[in-house]
Amino acid sequence: MRAMWRLFLKLRWWQQGLVVVLTPLTALNLAVAFFGQTVVSPLSPFYLDEKAGALGAYFKHRPGCVLKGHGDLADLAKAAEKREKLPAGLMQAIVWVESENEAHRISYAGAMGPAQLMPGTAADLGVKDPFDPEESISAGARYLKRLLERTGRLDLAVAAYNAGPGNVHGRVPQIGQTQVYVAKVMKRYHALKAS
Repeated sequence: MRAMWRLFLKLRWWQQGLVVVLTPLTALNLAVAFFGQTVVSPLSPFYLDEKAGALGAYFKHRPGCVLKGHGDLADLAKAAEKREKLPAGLMQAIVWVESENEAHRISYAGAMGPAQLMPGTAADLGVKDPFDPEESISAGARYLKRLLERTGRLDLAVAAYNAGPGNVHGRVPQIGQTQVYVAKVMKRYHALKAS
């Protein structure tokens, strides 16, 4: 530890500043990548509050689920579809594309859990533990139902789930990530519907 401190003191003032700024930033992003099983640039300066909040929720959730585990996420999604009267397979497709049916996923933007709810959306939906699959998927299904009622079309509801309802105005927005997302969800949905 003393050797590191001596090395730090030998740096120029601007190098010390970079170390002071980049160390917590890098630590946060690497923690999200590791614990959230996702890809995020170690130097990403985006969504810092969301990522920090997601890690806090993850560490609060994790001790309880180590002992009891989680149910089958596809079954939970099917139950949520029935409860919310969603087309069969739609929420299952969303959960698969969002998190690959992983309960503890954190996105590069700080979206959490199997339904990948952003912190604000999770709070609006009354979610206490976004990593609890039943709670996350149930809230995601309620949110998807709202979006479907608002847009009137499956593809637009899926686009709004990804890009936010304010970005969908009668068509899938010209956002590359959202267009790819909608195509993946719809492909998986049609495959599940056909089986």
